[in-house]
Amino acid sequence: MNNENYNINKTIQKLPLIDTILKGVGQIMLQENSITGILFLTGLFIGSWKYGVAAILATIAGTLIAKLLKYDETEIRAGLYGFSAALVGVALTFFFHSDFLVWLFVLIGGGIASIVQHYFIQRNIKAYTFPFILVTWILYYSLQKFAGVPINNLSVNELNNSNFNFLFKGLKGFGQVIFQGDLISGVLFFVGVLISSIASGLYGLAASFIGALIAQLTNQPIENVNLGLFGFNAILSAIVFSTEKKSAIIWVLVSVLFTMLIHIGLVESEILNIFGGVLTFPFVAGTWLTLLTKSLLRSNEK
Repeated sequence: MNNENYNINKTIQKLPLIDTILKGVGQIMLQENSITGILFLTGLFIGSWKYGVAAILATIAGTLIAKLLKYDETEIRAGLYGFSAALVGVALTFFFHSDFLVWLFVLIGGGIASIVQHYFIQRNIKAYTFPFILVTWILYYSLQKFAGVPINNLSVNELNNSNFNFLFKGLKGFGQVIFQGDLISGVLFFVGVLISSIASGLYGLAASFIGALIAQLTNQPIENVNLGLFGFNAILSAIVFSTEKKSAIIWVLVSVLFTMLIHIGLVESEILNIFGGVLTFPFVAGTWLTLLTKSLLRSNEK
């Protein structure tokens, strides 16, 4: 991070609640950086005001629940109780028509995600976005099945599916991490990661390309590939294992391959459609498998 970014972050830190909220949003892509959070929110507001507002409200709800339950203050300030909450908020406003019940569950879901996150943190389990996945799956199914809340019928054509090239596919993968199909949002998300960690940004972009390529080789619908829908899970997996060490490339590739196999398998099976789709579960499962593989290899070396 350059001096200018450092100075901006130091200024924001003087406003603790705002700093925590922004870091919570930034942690969606594992970046404890307030400027990253600002860029992510900007990208969300470009997509729709409701996405930006939902992310903020859900992050506030998750953070306040963490404070009320007296979770570790350092973890709270790092944004660890904000990112799953933020994703729940955006997901609900993406999937459903906006009404009072949806906005109520943006807050409730954000708070529950924070509690679930704490469960894993206490047990030293790297849950990543699993609390978001679990809460969103349950709320998606419940709001549709029991409350009859109408779903947004968004087709790929309604998500600005035009004028694509290979670079656009990679950048759009960044946008889809937070449900955005707009190229500008994808660029802002990529820049947000890049200014926080060059390695994370570049490995993430490369992983998005690889995810798109694998999807095309396995004959996935080209419109979905163009929208970045086979890039976002690969991006998150790559970010987890990205470092400046040369050896990082091996584990980035392994994690991306695991993630894409799971992603494509689940998409083709359609088993999760009634819960809202795969979300970021392929990233979590692929990352867990990669960590397990690393652990087993280390054990065999001893």
